[in-house]
Amino acid sequence: SRKSRSHSSRPAKTTGSPKTPKKRSSSAKSTKTDVDILSPAAMENIYYIAHNAVDCLEFRGFGWPHSNKKKKKKKGTK
Repeated sequence: SRKSRSHSSRPAKTTGSPKTPKKRSSSAKSTKTDVDILSPAAMENIYYIAHNAVDCLEFRGFGWPHSNKKKKKKKGTK
């Protein structure tokens, strides 16, 4: 007869005061640079990760908005 134990030894979290977001230092600001998605290096990368033209467009952010990647197959009744 084993006694069930809690899986965690931590006390339960309380929802007291919300945490204040930490500020980043001014030197750690991220700057967006323009990236050429048709550069030779980018085209070589997409050649190895995409399996077809649709994959290529989705990786580059040009996917269809309401498309389902996997469609469910319906079984026909006989």
